Amino acid sequence: MVTQLAREAGAYVIGTGRAADRRAALDFGAREFVDLENDTLEDVGGVDLVFDVIGGGIGQRSAGLVRAGGTLVSVAGPPPARPADGLAIDFVVVPDRAQLGEIAQRVRDGRLRTVIGDVAPLDDAVAALNPAERVRGKTIIRVRP
Repeated sequence: MVTQLAREAGAYVIGTGRAADRRAALDFGAREFVDLENDTLEDVGGVDLVFDVIGGGIGQRSAGLVRAGGTLVSVAGPPPARPADGLAIDFVVVPDRAQLGEIAQRVRDGRLRTVIGDVAPLDDAVAALNPAERVRGKTIIRVRP
């Protein structure tokens, strides 16, 4: 969703991930895509904002992409590096009913698209949230039958 929200706000989005993620990133609004296994991330350079959902080595390398005055935001834990002349933010989600309601309304209106990977009953929640294989999309736990 972050790609869609960033595009809605007018951002030029460069998506990153595995080669298999390219089509989805572009379909959701990224203008460019960097295959982290085959392309050179550092060739991007000079961006205003990095929104890191991977962390680790990618988070470390991403700090060098941020131009002076830019920001590195990580949802994967505290950023392992700080941009030379910018900010590093450890983004922690705090549930907000009004904001979640707005996102749900955007999904209902078709302004935001989601990818649902798996739907499981509550009794199978532990297994569904710890899959043996990578599941594309979000896992939904059905609380009621």
